[in-house]
Amino acid sequence: MKKLFCMIALASMALSAWSQTPLRLSTYNGTAVERYDGMQCDVTVDRYLVNGWNTVSLPFAMSEQEIDEALGQGVQLERLVSVSQRGTDITLYFQDCKREGIQANKPYILYYPGETGTKTLRVNACVANKESKVTLTTASGVEVTMSGAAMKTNGKGLYGILVVNNSDANFTHIDKDNVFYATRCYISIPGDQQYTLTACHFAPSEVTSITDIAAESDIVDVYNVQGMRVAHAITAGEVNNLEPSIYIVNGRKVLVK
Repeated sequence: MKKLFCMIALASMALSAWSQTPLRLSTYNGTAVERYDGMQCDVTVDRYLVNGWNTVSLPFAMSEQEIDEALGQGVQLERLVSVSQRGTDITLYFQDCKREGIQANKPYILYYPGETGTKTLRVNACVANKESKVTLTTASGVEVTMSGAAMKTNGKGLYGILVVNNSDANFTHIDKDNVFYATRCYISIPGDQQYTLTACHFAPSEVTSITDIAAESDIVDVYNVQGMRVAHAITAGEVNNLEPSIYIVNGRKVLVK
């Protein structure tokens, strides 16, 4: 019995030590986290944030409370939910998701209202090595992918939020040698055509599903966010057959995925 007790105690101590594994992430060159995949770690991240919109992708999750404790309650967190296109102009639709917290390796835009500088994030969390990105396609067939940079990434030909123009979170095409440091995000679009990307922001409850505002058999007119009618007298159920985007139905913004 004494031997069994000792074995249990040793196992408990080993588990405790494993759960407290320290991990300091580099937000410049990046950190190879493969060996920590699935491990509970005491993570430290020194992340440089500018006043205004930033991008962020972390290999671990943070709750809304942890975000507020680290960065302040005025921080906003948004995820890309839809895209639309008119010629070479592409609109990126972001929706507030702070109450969901940060999910591991997901790409986000983050509004930081504080003073520009380095903020230290400390959290005990499970580290995940799996890449996660968001790919959406416009009605014209242009594929827009938002990805997180796990390691320092050559930015030429990609789109990023430039510090000199970050007040609206518009992504700018990088046409010269530049880099995306680790834990940042970028947008890629196949082909040589350059696009103008404009961000549009929505509150958590501002965009909903068609099923939340109309019965499937209800007859509705559908408008795009610019106010142009794109469908007349169709059933609410047919709205989900439209190209993925955000529409106006019965005065409400509806997301079609």
